[in-house]
Amino acid sequence: MNTFNILVVNPRDRVTQIAVYDNYKMLYLINRKHSGDELSYFRTIYDQVEFRKEIILKELKANDFDLNKIKIVISRGGLIKPVQSGVFRVNEQLVHDLTVSPVGEDIINIGGLLALALAKEIPGAEALIAEPTVVDELQDVARITGFPEIRRKSIFHALNQKAVGKHHAETHNKKYNELNLIVAHMGNGTSVGAHQKGRVIDVNQGFDGDGPFSSIRSGSLPIGDVVRLCFSGNKTKEEMLCLITHCGGLNSHLGTINISEIETRIANGDENAKIVMEAMAYQVAKWIGAMYAVLKGDVDAILITGDLAHSEFVVHYILDHIEKMAPTYIYAGDNEVEAMAANALRVLKGEMEILDYQ
Repeated sequence: MNTFNILVVNPRDRVTQIAVYDNYKMLYLINRKHSGDELSYFRTIYDQVEFRKEIILKELKANDFDLNKIKIVISRGGLIKPVQSGVFRVNEQLVHDLTVSPVGEDIINIGGLLALALAKEIPGAEALIAEPTVVDELQDVARITGFPEIRRKSIFHALNQKAVGKHHAETHNKKYNELNLIVAHMGNGTSVGAHQKGRVIDVNQGFDGDGPFSSIRSGSLPIGDVVRLCFSGNKTKEEMLCLITHCGGLNSHLGTINISEIETRIANGDENAKIVMEAMAYQVAKWIGAMYAVLKGDVDAILITGDLAHSEFVVHYILDHIEKMAPTYIYAGDNEVEAMAANALRVLKGEMEILDYQ
């Protein structure tokens, strides 16, 4: 039997990522895809937990992994209450807040639930989440808006942004908390964070309609037009929320989020596809400029990451606007699996404390 001590599970809209590690070494990785028909059976995302759990167990047993050796099952954090940076035990309060989210519903909310369901099958295994999207290190001035009833929240790709920041520091023989970095994560959502000596002191609230538009999110919109659309009678509340979080961005403009397909359309002379892609990259560059101001121009490096960082079209357009600001590095991909495994290993080695969510 193959032995391992870390199981990483990463639920996404139509994929469940499964990875097994023996300390530093990845032993296995698979992206188990789910068809729309397969998922249409479930009324809510929470109804998928048992279904995905059984798929994971079947996959591990089919590949002869000894489940009894597992020490940690780790997944992404969800839309819960604001927390400090770190790794959290999946306790009763966390289960409640993942299920009845104080922020919103997203597939990331089932990550902790799935980790717990798996850990219950394995005596002695601990269910954890790493660097939830609601890690909050904002400086107070970044929270204030022009409307006292609304305060800006910290909701961003904390897992990947922190992991990329730490990786960059290590490869340059530095410590993450010694550097000032701007990290732009581009994917289904986009978040651009100002990392000041290990703390993300400002970042756009990407999930809820703030910052650059992305593959599926609308980004910042002229608020007056949004209000008028809300009261036009043409959109329900649910449709408006979907427009902001899941039904906007590239998909709403071009009918796809397949970057290769869009780049082929551009190469074939599709001017609309070209200007929409340029507009998305332009907005990312503009937000990098905003974070440059937040850090008062004291920036050691700009890091561009996420799945959209694979696009040469997008990256070159951004670089053309920002290359004079600071040295820029590309870390394409979401790096989520590696980041979760690294956090689990720090726990096993005693370098990181497991936090209790309250």
